[in-house]
Amino acid sequence: METINEFFSQLGSYLWGWPMIVLLLGTHVFLTFRLKVPQRKLFTAIRLSIKKDSSADGDVSQFGALATALAATIGTGNIVGVATAVALGGPGAVLWCWLTGIFGMATKYAEGLLAVKYRVKAEDGHFYGGPMYALERGLGMKWLAVLFAVFTALASFGIGCTVQANSIALLTNETFGIPTWIVGIFVCLLAAAVILGGVKAIARVCTFLVPFMAILYVIGCIVILFMNSGYVWPAVKLIVVSAFNPSAAGGGFVGATVMMAARYGIARGLFSNESGMGSAPIVAATAQTRNPVRQALVSSTGTFWDTVIICAMTGIVLVSSIIAYPDITYADGAALTKVAFSKIPYIGAPLLTFGILTFAFSTILGWSYYGESAVNYIEHQRANLFYRIVFIVLLFFGCIINLDTIWNIADSMNALMAIPNLVALLLLSKVAAQETDKYLWSNRLDTEMEEES
Repeated sequence: METINEFFSQLGSYLWGWPMIVLLLGTHVFLTFRLKVPQRKLFTAIRLSIKKDSSADGDVSQFGALATALAATIGTGNIVGVATAVALGGPGAVLWCWLTGIFGMATKYAEGLLAVKYRVKAEDGHFYGGPMYALERGLGMKWLAVLFAVFTALASFGIGCTVQANSIALLTNETFGIPTWIVGIFVCLLAAAVILGGVKAIARVCTFLVPFMAILYVIGCIVILFMNSGYVWPAVKLIVVSAFNPSAAGGGFVGATVMMAARYGIARGLFSNESGMGSAPIVAATAQTRNPVRQALVSSTGTFWDTVIICAMTGIVLVSSIIAYPDITYADGAALTKVAFSKIPYIGAPLLTFGILTFAFSTILGWSYYGESAVNYIEHQRANLFYRIVFIVLLFFGCIINLDTIWNIADSMNALMAIPNLVALLLLSKVAAQETDKYLWSNRLDTEMEEES
C-alpha cells in the first residue's frame, strides 16, 4: 500500500502541476474569445436557470440539472480550499481564483452545449450525455470516450464517495463525539434513500438542498463582513495589489511570490468549480431544454455561483479577518476558516460545521450520478443497480478507514478525466461556436433544436 500511495501521490502532483493548470486556464481563455465572450449573457443565463422548459425533452428541469451540478462542486473547496490558497499563496491568490471563475464560465458553457448536442435517448426514455458521447459521436473517438468513463467511475468512488464520507464522519466525531461507524450507517441510509431513486430523485433533493445550504453559508459570510466592515475595502485592495506584489501583504506572507499566488489561486479555482473536468456536462445532458445553448447558458452560471460569488466571498472574509485580527493563525487553511467563523457569537462554529456537512453530502449525491452515468456508458443499464449498491457500501468504509491513498488516487483520476474532456472541447470548439452563433448571437434562444441522428 505504501508503494501504491507513493506512486499515486507523485502521479497526482505531476498531473496537477503547471502543465495542467496552463492547459485548463488556456482553454478557459481560448473558449471565452472563440465563443465571443458568452459571459456577457450572464443575466439571461440566470433568468433561464429559474425558468422551466417542461415542454422540451429531458429528464429533469434546467434548474434541477444546475442544482445537481452545483451539489457536486460546492463543497470544501469553497471553504477550506480558498483558505489553503490564501495560506500558501497569500491574499492575492483570491484574485487569481476569481479570474479563473470568470474565464471558466466559457468552458462550463461549452461543456453544457456539447453535452446536449450529442446526448442520446435510451430505450427506457432517459437521456444520457457528457464528454464520452461528445468524443464518440462528435469526434469518433470511442476509445478515448471509454477512457473518460473509466476515469470518471473511479473518481466517483474517491472524491465523490469515500473522501466526502470520511470528511463527514471525522467532523461529526470531532464536534459531537459520535462514533464514525454510527455516522457511516446514517450516511449510507440517507444516501441510499436518494441515490436508489435515480437522477430525478437526486435532482429533487439537490434542488432543495443546494439553494438552502448556499444561502445559509452566504449569510454567514455577510455577517462576518459586516462585523469586519472597517476592513473589507482594505482587504479587497490588498487582494488586488498582492496578486501582483505579494510582499505588500506583509507579515507571514513576505515569502510569497506572484507565481505562488497565481498557482494556488488558479489551482483552487479550477478544483472548486470543475470547469474543464467534464463532470458537470454529464447531468447537463439530462436537462429539459429546447436547444443546446439554453442549457449551456444555465450550466455557465454554476461556475459563476461557485467561484465568482462563493469563493470570492470566502476569500474576502478570510483576508478581512486576518487584517482585523492580527493574531489569527493562517498557516493552516482549515484552522483559518474555523477562526474566521468563530468570530460570529454562538452560532459561527456550528454554522461552519453544518455548511461543511451539507456541502459534503450534496457532493456525494452529485458524484453518484456522474459515476453511474460513466458505468452506464460502458456497460449500459445492466450495471446501474450494482454500481449504486457498491457506491453506498463504500460510503460506510469511507467513514471508518484512513484515506491517504484514496485521496491520491482520486486526485489522479480527476486530472485524467480532464484530459479527454479538454480534447473534446478544443477539437469541437468550431461546433460550439456554430451553435452559439445559431442560437445565441442570432437571438434564437427559443428555437427548438434539430435532433442529431
